Amino acid sequence: MSLEDWLANRLIEIHRPSVLEIAELLRICARDLEKSRISELGPDWQLSIAYNAALQAAIAALAASGYRAKKEGHHYRVIQSLAYTIKAEPALIKQLDKFRQKRNISDYERAGMVTEQEVGAMILLAEELRNMVTFWLKKNHPELLQE
Repeated sequence: MSLEDWLANRLIEIHRPSVLEIAELLRICARDLEKSRISELGPDWQLSIAYNAALQAAIAALAASGYRAKKEGHHYRVIQSLAYTIKAEPALIKQLDKFRQKRNISDYERAGMVTEQEVGAMILLAEELRNMVTFWLKKNHPELLQE
């Protein structure tokens, strides 16, 4: 599979990214990384916020590649797209997808199931992904970065 295959199967659509869009996605990522460290929010919310930080970085990479995920399965598709955009290792994608599932359960089904260790791991993963996407953008799409 490839992003072109996804496009042909109508899982994603063509998108024209802008410098402002990429900057805003990276700003949201940075904001959410900062807020995810507020322990008073509790582990469920901290994990959700850190997960959102990682998701914004992944959305930035997909947008910079010229695509946008469709609404159905949006989070899943954005996470899986990291294999094609920044060439992320399968282990990173698998870990992020597990956090996606954990976040869905804690947000919609059952409170109090996220541990502080999981929060720490999600924050580290979001930081790593932000750094990877930023490096990738500098190397592959410097025209989309603010000076």
